[in-house]
Amino acid sequence: MLTEPTNHTRESLTEQLAGLSEVDALRRLAELYPGQIVFSTSLGYEDQVITDMILANDIPIRIFTLDTGRMFAETYSVWKKTNDRYAAKIETFFPERAAEERLMTEKGPYSFYDSVENRKECCGIRKVEPLNRALSGQKIWITGIRAEQSPNRQTMTQVERDDAHDLFKFHPLMNWTFEQVKQYVKDNHVPYNPLHDRGFVSIGCQPCTRAIQPGEDFRAGRWWWEDNSKKECGLHTHEEAFKP
Repeated sequence: MLTEPTNHTRESLTEQLAGLSEVDALRRLAELYPGQIVFSTSLGYEDQVITDMILANDIPIRIFTLDTGRMFAETYSVWKKTNDRYAAKIETFFPERAAEERLMTEKGPYSFYDSVENRKECCGIRKVEPLNRALSGQKIWITGIRAEQSPNRQTMTQVERDDAHDLFKFHPLMNWTFEQVKQYVKDNHVPYNPLHDRGFVSIGCQPCTRAIQPGEDFRAGRWWWEDNSKKECGLHTHEEAFKP
C-alpha cells in the first residue's frame, strides 16, 4: 500500500522503492508526487538514459535543463535530437540576467580560472541559482548521479533528503557502472553527445570541461586546473542553497 507523501522519511521512501526496477521506481514516485517531481538533465550519458526511461514509458515527470550560456555546440545538438526523437520539449532555465551581466562586466569572461572562489561564484550564478528556481515547489528531484563518478558521490544513498531545497533526491542509476550506461544507450538507440566518443565522460560548460586520459579519475575533466579530488559545482552538495 502506498503511504501518504507527507508522511515519508528517507527510510520510508526507500522502502517504497525497494525491489523495483528503475522504470518502475520512477513510475511509483510519479504516482506518489503528481506534479511535484522533476528530472534535471545535463544531456550527458546518464541523463540521456533516464530521459529515455521517462519519455519512452510515458511517465509524467517534468524534464528540465540549465542553459548556462557556456555550453558546447554538441550539447545543443543532442538536445535538439532528444526533443525530436521523443516529441518532447525539455524545459530551460537560464542564469538571472542582471547577475550574469554584472559578473562579466566586473570580472570578465574567464574569472573562474583565477580562484576556486571565483569558479564557485560563476557556478552559483549560472547553475545553482537557476536550479533553485527550477526546484521551487517540487518534492522529488531525479538526478543522473552514479556512485563511481567520484569519491564524494560514493557516500551518497539512492534516496536522499535535501533539506536546502526541502525535497527528496532519487538517483536511479546510483549503482550502475559506466559500461552499463553505455550499453543501455547502445541497446535502446538513445541519442547521445558525440563528445563522449572523444574522451569526455562528464560534460558541462565548454571552458570548464576537457576529455580525460585512460586511467584518469572520472571527474578529472571538470575544473581540471583545480587541485581538489572532491570537485562539485554546488548542485549536489549539502551546502545551503545559493542565494545571490
